Amino acid sequence: MTNLVKKYFPEVPGVFLAALGLAAGFLMFVAWDQSHWWRVKEDYSFGWLVPLFTLYVVYDRWPQIRERLRVAAGAAPSARWVRWTLNAAAGGALTLGALFFLLGAFYRAGAGTSQPGTFALTVGMIAIVLPLIFFNVGSAAAVPGPGATVRGWRALFAEARFRVASLFVFPVLVWLISAPLVSAVETQVSLFLLRKVVTVVAFAFDMLGFPLEQQGNVLVLPKGSVGVADACSGIRSLTACLFAGSFLGAAFFEQTWKKVVLVVAAMVFAFLMNLGRSLFLTAWAYAYGPDAINGFVHDAAGYSVLGLTCAGLLGLIPLLNLKLESFAPAKPE
Repeated sequence: MTNLVKKYFPEVPGVFLAALGLAAGFLMFVAWDQSHWWRVKEDYSFGWLVPLFTLYVVYDRWPQIRERLRVAAGAAPSARWVRWTLNAAAGGALTLGALFFLLGAFYRAGAGTSQPGTFALTVGMIAIVLPLIFFNVGSAAAVPGPGATVRGWRALFAEARFRVASLFVFPVLVWLISAPLVSAVETQVSLFLLRKVVTVVAFAFDMLGFPLEQQGNVLVLPKGSVGVADACSGIRSLTACLFAGSFLGAAFFEQTWKKVVLVVAAMVFAFLMNLGRSLFLTAWAYAYGPDAINGFVHDAAGYSVLGLTCAGLLGLIPLLNLKLESFAPAKPE
């Protein structure tokens, strides 16, 4: 077994591989638990892609992981306060993660599959796996940039164990997106989005000179009434686009700020595209009657939200990677 590890995983400590194996066990258990919601809730059907994308990101970053492990083995020890701070933070997260995971496990054993139980299991898994990887890197060393000396709070991010664990942030945190929110939170988010969509649609038609009446979540048109259902709030497209933005950010960017920009852009695009979809369906119903938006027109408009959002995110990637060149005139020789 030792020879096989050295052959296929050179320069990777055995204890780190064991930690990854244990982490994979937690991920598989959470995937099995979440798969129920991926089947029964259309809002989370994208969850079937999460295990595949997790494996891809780890595979894509494996050379970086090996390199950071190699550098950590020969780096100088970190300052004592850095080690204590990170150890305390990781230890606290590990303790809370174990409590959350046990709570979710007991909840599932007693009440069966439930949103609170799945949410607790997922949060517990995240708080366990990241510290587990952190503690098994094997070296509490400082890894500053070339020719640089890291001081102050930045020294926390230069610590070898933190640098290795940071490469696993997306493969671990993405499972929080594929887990259903607690019912009360999901309902409040859906109602908030729904009110905004209905209000903006009514205001837009009023400004354009097309009379309609808003009665709660129902729009009264000349040819009939259109009820804006909870599914039209955009919560489905929001979660799916949030996952797409997170994956694209993890796959194409290394800088944290670029990843954050892409995730925020995914949420903004999802809201705007869903708003455009609602305006289109209302206009179609205004012209051809409420029954005309059923079936193909409704479904095609829904799928277009995710497609256009992904296209917009893909268009942002080269813009965020654009580097402005200096056009200053060359100095005369």
